[in-house]
Amino acid sequence: MARFGGTDGPIRLRNVTIPGCFIGQSDDLVVTDLTLWGDKISDRGGKDIEMDRAMVLPCFVDMHTHLDKGHIWPRAANPDGTFMGALTTVATDRAANWSEEDVRARMEFSLKSAYAHGTRAVRTHLDSLAPQDEISWPVFAELREKWAGRIELQASSLIGCESYESIIDSYASTADIVAASGGVLGMVTYPVADLRSRVLDLFELAGARGLEVDFHTDETMDASSETLRMIAETAIEIGWDRPVTVGHCCSLSTQDEARALDTLDLVARAGINVVSLPMCNLYLQDRHAARTPRYRGITLVHEMRARGINVSFASDNTRDPFYAYGDMDMVEVMRQATRIGHLDHSDPDWPLAFSANPAQACSLSLPSLAPGAPADIIIFKARDWTEFYSRPQSDRMVIRGGKMIDTRLPDYSELDHLMEP
Repeated sequence: MARFGGTDGPIRLRNVTIPGCFIGQSDDLVVTDLTLWGDKISDRGGKDIEMDRAMVLPCFVDMHTHLDKGHIWPRAANPDGTFMGALTTVATDRAANWSEEDVRARMEFSLKSAYAHGTRAVRTHLDSLAPQDEISWPVFAELREKWAGRIELQASSLIGCESYESIIDSYASTADIVAASGGVLGMVTYPVADLRSRVLDLFELAGARGLEVDFHTDETMDASSETLRMIAETAIEIGWDRPVTVGHCCSLSTQDEARALDTLDLVARAGINVVSLPMCNLYLQDRHAARTPRYRGITLVHEMRARGINVSFASDNTRDPFYAYGDMDMVEVMRQATRIGHLDHSDPDWPLAFSANPAQACSLSLPSLAPGAPADIIIFKARDWTEFYSRPQSDRMVIRGGKMIDTRLPDYSELDHLMEP
Protein backbone atom coordinates (compact mmCIF):
# COMPACT_ATOMS: atom_id res chain seq x y z
CA MET A 1 0.00 0.00 0.00
CA ALA A 2 1.51 3.30 -1.10
CA ARG A 3 1.75 6.25 1.26
CA PHE A 4 1.31 9.76 -0.04
CA GLY A 5 1.39 13.29 1.26
CA GLY A 6 -0.64 16.35 0.46
CA THR A 7 -0.91 17.55 -3.10
CA ASP A 8 -2.75 20.34 -4.88
CA GLY A 9 -3.71 18.10 -7.77
CA PRO A 10 -6.15 15.20 -7.95
CA ILE A 11 -5.02 11.72 -6.87
CA ARG A 12 -6.60 8.56 -8.19
CA LEU A 13 -6.22 5.67 -5.76
CA ARG A 14 -6.13 2.63 -8.04
CA ASN A 15 -7.46 -0.72 -6.87
CA VAL A 16 -8.90 0.07 -3.46
CA THR A 17 -11.39 -2.18 -1.65
CA ILE A 18 -14.60 -0.46 -0.55
CA PRO A 19 -17.68 -1.83 1.23
CA GLY A 20 -20.42 -1.67 -1.39
CA CYS A 21 -22.84 -0.01 1.05
CA PHE A 22 -20.77 3.20 0.92
CA ILE A 23 -21.12 3.55 -2.84
CA GLY A 24 -24.73 2.46 -3.23
CA GLN A 25 -24.00 -1.15 -4.21
CA SER A 26 -25.29 -4.36 -2.64
CA ASP A 27 -21.96 -6.19 -2.88
CA ASP A 28 -20.03 -6.81 0.33
CA LEU A 29 -16.68 -5.51 -0.96
CA VAL A 30 -15.91 -3.82 -4.27
CA VAL A 31 -12.47 -3.30 -5.84
CA THR A 32 -12.48 0.02 -7.66
CA ASP A 33 -10.69 3.37 -8.02
CA LEU A 34 -11.21 6.41 -5.81
CA THR A 35 -10.19 9.93 -6.80
CA LEU A 36 -9.43 12.64 -4.25
CA TRP A 37 -9.93 16.03 -5.89
CA GLY A 38 -9.14 18.74 -3.39
CA ASP A 39 -11.32 18.15 -0.35
CA LYS A 40 -13.87 16.00 -2.22
CA ILE A 41 -14.19 12.54 -3.68
CA SER A 42 -14.53 12.70 -7.45
CA ASP A 43 -15.35 10.40 -10.36
CA ARG A 44 -12.72 12.06 -12.53
CA GLY A 45 -9.14 10.87 -12.99
CA GLY A 46 -5.93 12.08 -11.36
CA LYS A 47 -2.36 11.10 -10.64
CA ASP A 48 -2.46 7.31 -10.32
CA ILE A 49 -1.29 5.66 -7.10
CA GLU A 50 -1.48 1.87 -6.91
CA MET A 51 -3.09 0.81 -3.61
CA ASP A 52 -2.92 -2.99 -3.93
CA ARG A 53 -6.55 -3.47 -2.84
CA ALA A 54 -6.11 -1.49 0.39
CA MET A 55 -9.45 -1.08 2.17
CA VAL A 56 -11.01 2.38 2.40
CA LEU A 57 -13.72 3.45 4.87
CA PRO A 58 -15.26 6.86 5.48
CA CYS A 59 -14.31 8.47 8.78
CA PHE A 60 -16.25 7.24 11.78
CA VAL A 61 -19.04 8.73 13.89
CA ASP A 62 -18.82 7.75 17.58
CA MET A 63 -22.27 8.62 18.91
CA HIS A 64 -22.17 7.47 22.54
CA THR A 65 -19.15 8.35 24.65
CA HIS A 66 -18.38 9.77 28.10
CA LEU A 67 -15.48 12.14 27.56
CA ASP A 68 -15.97 13.73 30.98
CA LYS A 69 -15.34 10.39 32.71
CA GLY A 70 -12.51 9.29 30.45
CA HIS A 71 -9.09 8.30 31.80
CA ILE A 72 -9.81 8.61 35.53
CA TRP A 73 -8.97 4.93 36.08
CA PRO A 74 -5.44 5.54 37.48
CA ARG A 75 -6.94 7.52 40.37
CA ALA A 76 -10.44 5.96 40.48
CA ALA A 77 -10.38 2.27 39.61
CA ASN A 78 -13.52 0.18 39.86
CA PRO A 79 -13.03 -1.89 43.03
CA ASP A 80 -14.85 -5.00 41.79
CA GLY A 81 -15.74 -4.44 38.12
CA THR A 82 -19.49 -4.17 38.80
CA PHE A 83 -22.02 -1.59 37.69
CA MET A 84 -22.58 -0.40 41.26
CA GLY A 85 -18.83 -0.22 41.79
CA ALA A 86 -18.62 2.05 38.76
CA LEU A 87 -21.48 4.30 39.89
CA THR A 88 -20.11 4.88 43.37
CA THR A 89 -16.49 5.29 42.27
CA VAL A 90 -17.36 7.87 39.61
CA ALA A 91 -19.58 9.81 42.02
CA THR A 92 -16.76 10.04 44.54
CA ASP A 93 -14.20 11.10 41.95
CA ARG A 94 -16.54 13.65 40.40
CA ALA A 95 -17.15 15.34 43.72
CA ALA A 96 -13.46 15.45 44.53
CA ASN A 97 -11.75 16.16 41.20
CA TRP A 98 -13.92 17.31 38.31
CA SER A 99 -12.77 20.88 38.02
CA GLU A 100 -12.75 22.83 34.76
CA GLU A 101 -9.06 22.07 34.24
CA ASP A 102 -9.46 18.38 35.00
CA VAL A 103 -12.47 17.84 32.71
CA ARG A 104 -10.94 19.88 29.88
CA ALA A 105 -7.63 17.99 29.89
CA ARG A 106 -9.21 14.54 29.93
CA MET A 107 -11.83 15.38 27.30
CA GLU A 108 -9.21 16.81 24.98
CA PHE A 109 -6.98 13.77 25.42
CA SER A 110 -9.84 11.58 24.20
CA LEU A 111 -10.55 13.90 21.28
CA LYS A 112 -6.90 13.72 20.21
CA SER A 113 -7.11 9.93 20.26
CA ALA A 114 -10.39 9.81 18.37
CA TYR A 115 -9.10 12.19 15.70
CA ALA A 116 -5.89 10.23 15.18
CA HIS A 117 -7.88 7.00 14.84
CA GLY A 118 -10.10 8.50 12.13
CA THR A 119 -13.27 9.72 13.87
CA ARG A 120 -14.94 12.83 12.46
CA ALA A 121 -17.85 13.28 14.92
CA VAL A 122 -18.43 12.45 18.58
CA ARG A 123 -21.46 12.70 20.85
CA THR A 124 -20.51 12.71 24.51
CA HIS A 125 -22.73 12.38 27.53
CA LEU A 126 -21.95 14.85 30.30
CA ASP A 127 -22.77 14.14 33.93
CA SER A 128 -25.09 17.07 34.62
CA LEU A 129 -26.25 16.78 38.20
CA ALA A 130 -25.86 20.30 39.60
CA PRO A 131 -23.38 21.86 40.17
CA GLN A 132 -21.38 19.77 37.65
CA ASP A 133 -23.56 21.06 34.81
CA GLU A 134 -22.15 24.57 35.27
CA ILE A 135 -18.60 23.20 35.05
CA SER A 136 -18.72 20.64 32.25
CA TRP A 137 -21.03 22.35 29.76
CA PRO A 138 -18.89 25.49 29.34
CA VAL A 139 -15.85 23.22 28.85
CA PHE A 140 -17.77 21.31 26.18
CA ALA A 141 -18.68 24.55 24.38
CA GLU A 142 -15.05 25.66 24.44
CA LEU A 143 -13.77 22.34 23.06
CA ARG A 144 -16.48 22.18 20.41
CA GLU A 145 -15.26 25.50 19.05
CA LYS A 146 -11.59 24.55 19.35
CA TRP A 147 -12.09 21.24 17.50
CA ALA A 148 -14.43 22.57 14.82
CA GLY A 149 -13.30 21.36 11.40
CA ARG A 150 -11.64 18.29 12.89
CA ILE A 151 -14.27 16.67 15.11
CA GLU A 152 -17.92 17.69 15.13
CA LEU A 153 -18.71 17.55 18.83
CA GLN A 154 -22.16 17.06 20.34
CA ALA A 155 -23.19 16.65 23.97
CA SER A 156 -26.11 15.13 25.84
CA SER A 157 -26.86 15.83 29.50
CA LEU A 158 -26.92 12.86 31.86
CA ILE A 159 -28.71 12.35 35.15
CA GLY A 160 -30.44 9.38 36.74
CA CYS A 161 -34.23 9.44 36.49
CA GLU A 162 -34.39 9.21 40.30
CA SER A 163 -31.93 12.05 40.91
CA TYR A 164 -34.59 14.65 41.65
CA GLU A 165 -37.92 14.52 43.43
CA SER A 166 -39.34 16.48 40.51
CA ILE A 167 -37.63 16.23 37.13
CA ILE A 168 -39.78 18.97 35.62
CA ASP A 169 -38.80 21.48 38.31
CA SER A 170 -35.27 20.52 39.28
CA TYR A 171 -33.89 19.61 35.83
CA ALA A 172 -35.23 22.73 34.12
CA SER A 173 -32.18 24.91 34.82
CA THR A 174 -29.89 22.21 33.40
CA ALA A 175 -32.19 21.90 30.38
CA ASP A 176 -31.71 25.64 29.83
CA ILE A 177 -27.93 25.18 29.88
CA VAL A 178 -28.26 22.31 27.40
CA ALA A 179 -30.47 24.39 25.09
CA ALA A 180 -28.11 27.37 25.23
CA SER A 181 -25.24 25.04 24.30
CA GLY A 182 -27.09 23.39 21.41
CA GLY A 183 -27.08 20.05 23.21
CA VAL A 184 -29.34 17.04 23.66
CA LEU A 185 -31.41 16.34 26.78
CA GLY A 186 -30.62 12.98 28.35
CA MET A 187 -31.47 10.72 31.26
CA VAL A 188 -30.71 7.26 32.65
CA THR A 189 -33.96 5.35 33.13
CA TYR A 190 -34.44 2.83 35.94
CA PRO A 191 -37.64 0.86 36.68
CA VAL A 192 -38.82 3.22 39.42
CA ALA A 193 -42.51 3.29 40.39
CA ASP A 194 -43.26 6.65 38.74
CA LEU A 195 -41.09 6.15 35.66
CA ARG A 196 -43.82 7.10 33.20
CA SER A 197 -44.30 10.54 34.74
CA ARG A 198 -40.54 11.10 34.80
CA VAL A 199 -40.18 10.14 31.13
CA LEU A 200 -43.11 12.42 30.29
CA ASP A 201 -41.42 15.25 32.22
CA LEU A 202 -38.21 14.80 30.24
CA PHE A 203 -40.09 14.91 26.95
CA GLU A 204 -41.89 18.05 28.17
CA LEU A 205 -38.63 19.78 29.12
CA ALA A 206 -37.06 18.84 25.78
CA GLY A 207 -40.12 19.73 23.74
CA ALA A 208 -40.41 23.18 25.25
CA ARG A 209 -36.82 23.89 24.19
CA GLY A 210 -36.83 22.11 20.82
CA LEU A 211 -34.30 19.51 21.96
CA GLU A 212 -33.62 15.93 20.93
CA VAL A 213 -33.54 13.29 23.68
CA ASP A 214 -31.03 10.54 24.44
CA PHE A 215 -31.64 7.85 27.09
CA HIS A 216 -29.50 5.23 28.81
CA THR A 217 -31.94 2.32 29.12
CA ASP A 218 -32.02 -1.09 30.80
CA GLU A 219 -28.28 -1.45 31.35
CA THR A 220 -28.91 -4.60 33.35
CA MET A 221 -29.48 -8.34 32.98
CA ASP A 222 -32.71 -8.04 34.99
CA ALA A 223 -35.42 -9.17 32.58
CA SER A 224 -38.06 -7.22 34.50
CA SER A 225 -36.40 -3.91 33.55
CA GLU A 226 -38.52 -2.58 30.66
CA THR A 227 -37.80 1.12 30.60
CA LEU A 228 -37.20 0.95 26.84
CA ARG A 229 -40.79 -0.16 26.40
CA MET A 230 -41.99 2.77 28.53
CA ILE A 231 -40.01 5.25 26.42
CA ALA A 232 -41.39 3.84 23.16
CA GLU A 233 -44.97 3.82 24.44
CA THR A 234 -44.63 7.39 25.70
CA ALA A 235 -43.12 8.69 22.46
CA ILE A 236 -45.97 7.12 20.49
CA GLU A 237 -48.61 8.37 22.92
CA ILE A 238 -47.52 12.01 22.76
CA GLY A 239 -46.69 11.96 19.05
CA TRP A 240 -43.04 12.93 19.61
CA ASP A 241 -41.53 14.02 16.28
CA ARG A 242 -37.92 14.81 17.13
CA PRO A 243 -35.08 12.25 17.26
CA VAL A 244 -35.01 9.84 20.20
CA THR A 245 -31.93 7.75 20.91
CA VAL A 246 -31.60 4.92 23.42
CA GLY A 247 -28.42 3.16 24.46
CA HIS A 248 -27.60 -0.25 25.97
CA CYS A 249 -31.00 -2.06 26.15
CA CYS A 250 -29.24 -5.07 27.71
CA SER A 251 -32.26 -6.59 29.45
CA LEU A 252 -33.80 -7.46 26.09
CA SER A 253 -31.24 -10.27 25.89
CA THR A 254 -32.67 -12.00 28.99
CA GLN A 255 -36.39 -11.34 28.48
CA ASP A 256 -38.96 -13.76 27.10
CA GLU A 257 -38.42 -13.58 23.35
CA ALA A 258 -42.01 -12.80 22.44
CA ARG A 259 -42.08 -9.93 24.94
CA ALA A 260 -38.73 -8.57 23.76
CA LEU A 261 -39.77 -8.66 20.12
CA ASP A 262 -43.06 -6.98 20.92
CA THR A 263 -41.09 -4.18 22.58
CA LEU A 264 -38.97 -3.88 19.44
CA ASP A 265 -42.11 -3.51 17.35
CA LEU A 266 -42.98 -0.50 19.53
CA VAL A 267 -39.45 0.89 19.17
CA ALA A 268 -39.73 0.60 15.38
CA ARG A 269 -43.14 2.26 15.39
CA ALA A 270 -41.79 5.12 17.50
CA GLY A 271 -38.82 5.60 15.12
CA ILE A 272 -36.29 5.35 17.94
CA ASN A 273 -32.55 5.14 17.22
CA VAL A 274 -30.64 2.45 19.15
CA VAL A 275 -26.93 2.43 19.97
CA SER A 276 -25.30 -0.74 21.27
CA LEU A 277 -22.21 -0.50 23.49
CA PRO A 278 -20.81 -4.04 23.45
CA MET A 279 -17.40 -3.39 25.00
CA CYS A 280 -18.67 -1.70 28.16
CA ASN A 281 -21.54 -4.14 28.51
CA LEU A 282 -19.18 -7.08 28.12
CA TYR A 283 -17.08 -5.63 30.94
CA LEU A 284 -19.88 -4.91 33.44
CA GLN A 285 -22.77 -7.28 32.83
CA ASP A 286 -23.22 -10.57 34.68
CA ARG A 287 -20.05 -10.02 36.68
CA HIS A 288 -19.91 -11.95 39.95
CA ALA A 289 -16.86 -12.85 42.02
CA ALA A 290 -15.44 -16.31 41.23
CA ARG A 291 -18.21 -17.02 38.69
CA THR A 292 -17.88 -17.16 34.90
CA PRO A 293 -20.35 -14.82 33.17
CA ARG A 294 -23.23 -16.53 31.36
CA TYR A 295 -24.77 -13.46 29.71
CA ARG A 296 -22.81 -10.73 27.97
CA GLY A 297 -25.33 -7.93 27.62
CA ILE A 298 -25.38 -7.15 23.91
CA THR A 299 -28.82 -6.05 22.80
CA LEU A 300 -30.88 -7.62 19.99
CA VAL A 301 -29.23 -5.85 17.08
CA HIS A 302 -30.21 -8.33 14.37
CA GLU A 303 -33.85 -8.30 15.41
CA MET A 304 -33.76 -4.50 15.49
CA ARG A 305 -32.28 -4.27 12.04
CA ALA A 306 -34.91 -6.67 10.67
CA ARG A 307 -37.56 -4.17 11.85
CA GLY A 308 -35.93 -1.20 10.17
CA ILE A 309 -34.67 0.26 13.45
CA ASN A 310 -31.62 2.46 13.00
CA VAL A 311 -28.87 0.57 14.90
CA SER A 312 -25.39 1.91 15.67
CA PHE A 313 -22.38 0.89 17.75
CA ALA A 314 -20.14 3.21 19.78
CA SER A 315 -17.21 3.35 22.20
CA ASP A 316 -19.03 4.29 25.42
CA ASN A 317 -16.57 4.65 28.32
CA THR A 318 -12.79 4.86 28.08
CA ARG A 319 -10.41 3.94 30.93
CA ASP A 320 -12.85 4.76 33.70
CA PRO A 321 -14.77 2.66 36.27
CA PHE A 322 -17.44 1.69 33.70
CA TYR A 323 -14.85 0.31 31.29
CA ALA A 324 -11.20 -0.08 32.22
CA TYR A 325 -9.94 -0.11 28.63
CA GLY A 326 -10.56 1.49 25.23
CA ASP A 327 -8.96 4.28 23.22
CA MET A 328 -11.78 6.01 21.30
CA ASP A 329 -10.88 3.75 18.38
CA MET A 330 -13.89 2.81 16.26
CA VAL A 331 -11.88 0.06 14.56
CA GLU A 332 -11.75 -1.66 17.94
CA VAL A 333 -15.49 -1.12 18.30
CA MET A 334 -16.05 -2.66 14.85
CA ARG A 335 -13.87 -5.64 15.66
CA GLN A 336 -15.48 -6.33 19.02
CA ALA A 337 -19.05 -5.70 17.85
CA THR A 338 -18.57 -8.03 14.88
CA ARG A 339 -17.33 -10.85 17.08
CA ILE A 340 -19.71 -10.33 19.99
CA GLY A 341 -22.80 -9.68 17.88
CA HIS A 342 -22.05 -12.09 15.01
CA LEU A 343 -22.27 -9.33 12.43
CA ASP A 344 -20.24 -11.49 10.07
CA HIS A 345 -22.11 -14.10 8.00
CA SER A 346 -24.89 -11.53 7.94
CA ASP A 347 -26.05 -8.55 5.93
CA PRO A 348 -23.16 -6.80 4.13
CA ASP A 349 -24.16 -3.27 5.18
CA TRP A 350 -23.26 -3.54 8.88
CA PRO A 351 -20.32 -1.11 8.30
CA LEU A 352 -22.97 1.63 8.14
CA ALA A 353 -23.56 1.08 11.86
CA PHE A 354 -20.23 2.76 12.63
CA SER A 355 -20.61 5.83 10.43
CA ALA A 356 -23.79 6.53 8.44
CA ASN A 357 -26.28 5.11 10.97
CA PRO A 358 -24.94 7.13 13.92
CA ALA A 359 -24.69 10.19 11.67
CA GLN A 360 -28.38 9.80 10.88
CA ALA A 361 -29.23 9.37 14.58
CA CYS A 362 -27.28 12.51 15.47
CA SER A 363 -28.71 14.58 12.58
CA LEU A 364 -25.30 14.87 10.89
CA SER A 365 -24.39 14.69 7.21
CA LEU A 366 -24.12 11.06 6.10
CA PRO A 367 -20.64 9.65 5.39
CA SER A 368 -20.14 8.25 1.92
CA LEU A 369 -17.44 7.26 -0.56
CA ALA A 370 -19.49 8.31 -3.58
CA PRO A 371 -18.40 11.20 -5.85
CA GLY A 372 -19.09 14.54 -4.23
CA ALA A 373 -18.63 13.30 -0.66
CA PRO A 374 -15.98 14.92 1.57
CA ALA A 375 -12.52 13.40 1.20
CA ASP A 376 -12.56 12.25 4.84
CA ILE A 377 -11.40 8.66 4.62
CA ILE A 378 -9.30 6.01 6.36
CA ILE A 379 -7.03 3.70 4.39
CA PHE A 380 -6.01 0.28 5.73
CA LYS A 381 -3.51 -2.30 4.47
CA ALA A 382 -6.19 -4.97 4.88
CA ARG A 383 -7.64 -6.24 1.59
CA ASP A 384 -10.67 -8.04 3.01
CA TRP A 385 -12.57 -8.40 6.29
CA THR A 386 -10.53 -11.26 7.72
CA GLU A 387 -7.34 -9.21 7.28
CA PHE A 388 -9.08 -6.12 8.64
CA TYR A 389 -10.35 -7.79 11.82
CA SER A 390 -7.24 -9.86 12.50
CA ARG A 391 -4.98 -6.89 13.27
CA PRO A 392 -5.49 -3.58 15.10
CA GLN A 393 -4.73 -1.57 11.93
CA SER A 394 -2.31 0.67 13.80
CA ASP A 395 -0.65 1.67 10.52
CA ARG A 396 -3.83 3.13 9.00
CA MET A 397 -3.72 6.38 7.04
CA VAL A 398 -6.30 9.03 7.90
CA ILE A 399 -7.21 11.58 5.22
CA ARG A 400 -9.18 14.67 6.20
CA GLY A 401 -10.21 17.19 3.58
CA GLY A 402 -8.02 15.35 1.08
CA LYS A 403 -4.88 15.70 3.22
CA MET A 404 -3.13 13.09 5.32
CA ILE A 405 -3.13 13.91 9.04
CA ASP A 406 -0.67 13.05 11.80
CA THR A 407 -1.95 9.84 13.41
CA ARG A 408 0.39 9.83 16.39
CA LEU A 409 -1.57 9.24 19.59
CA PRO A 410 -1.24 11.39 22.73
CA ASP A 411 0.94 9.94 25.46
CA TYR A 412 -0.69 8.90 28.72
CA SER A 413 1.96 10.87 30.59
CA GLU A 414 0.12 14.03 29.52
CA LEU A 415 -2.46 13.20 32.19
CA ASP A 416 -0.05 12.21 34.98
CA HIS A 417 -0.40 15.54 36.79
CA LEU A 418 -4.14 14.94 37.18
CA MET A 419 -3.67 11.54 38.75
CA GLU A 420 -1.54 12.65 41.69
CA PRO A 421 -3.29 12.32 45.07
